[in-house]
Amino acid sequence: MNYFLMFEAGVVVSDFVREFIPIVRIIFLIAIAICAIVLIISTLLQSSANPAGSSAISGGSDSYLSHTKDNSRDGRLKRITIWMASLLVVFVVLYFFTGIWLDFPKAI
Repeated sequence: MNYFLMFEAGVVVSDFVREFIPIVRIIFLIAIAICAIVLIISTLLQSSANPAGSSAISGGSDSYLSHTKDNSRDGRLKRITIWMASLLVVFVVLYFFTGIWLDFPKAI
C-alpha cells in the first residue's frame, strides 16, 4: 500500500480519483508546509512583552497606543498568526478527507 497516496493494489477507483486527487493531496502538503513555516516565523517575530499581565496589576491604561495596537507591527503579526493557524487546520482536514475518499472503495 502506498501510504502517501493511499492506493492499494487491486482497488478499482475512477480515473478522476486516481489521477486528480493525488495531485490535490500534494498541493495540500505544500500548502501545509508553507502555512507552518509562516506560522512559526510570525510567532517568533512577535514581541514577548505581555501587557495584559501588567495591566491586571496596575489597573490598566487607556492610552492612544492601546487603541491603535491592531495597526502596529504586533497587531499585524497576531492577525497573520491567527490566519495561518486557521488555514493550517483547514488544509490538514482537507488532506485527510481526500485520503479517506481515496480509501473509500476499499471499505465497500
